[in-house]
Amino acid sequence: MPPGAERWPALVRERIACTLRPAGVLIPVIDRTEGLSVLLTQRSAELKHHAGQVSFPGGRMEEHDSDVVQAALRETHEEVGIPPQAIAVVGYLPPMPTVTGYAVTAVVGLVGDDVSLQIDRTEVEYAFEVPLEFLLDRRNERALEREYQGRTIPTVEFHYGGERIWGATAHILVELREVIINRKL
Repeated sequence: MPPGAERWPALVRERIACTLRPAGVLIPVIDRTEGLSVLLTQRSAELKHHAGQVSFPGGRMEEHDSDVVQAALRETHEEVGIPPQAIAVVGYLPPMPTVTGYAVTAVVGLVGDDVSLQIDRTEVEYAFEVPLEFLLDRRNERALEREYQGRTIPTVEFHYGGERIWGATAHILVELREVIINRKL
């Protein structure tokens, strides 16, 4: 569960857990000469779900996907044009339940700085990078509370440049930070 979920009402946690469908996202860590950065996407405003949100490339599993890793790599290629062979998978984060009904497994992959993006504008408005160093600094995380189904739920977000990173994406970044700091990846 996302950080702080232990304080969510049990009914909310149970409702989320009983209907989860598998999904995979890629956390593309790009090896730039100035340091590592994480590639994020601004979802297309035309999408049925998650329109306009900051996210990772990836999505739900399809029938032909053997697992969530394949789904994450396939979706990344479809959304931003990074071919699977250009990604060195280095680890995974535990599945994260989302209020939209998915158990999202974040696949961490290293990508060289020679990668060129080819964005599918039907799914992604644009992509941007956030320095990993920024995400590792706990001072850049903002704790707040949101209302969900009449309940107050603790959550976090990051603000980088003009971007607001919130929801499952922010919680996955917090989990990534903790794994890196504790050297468990």
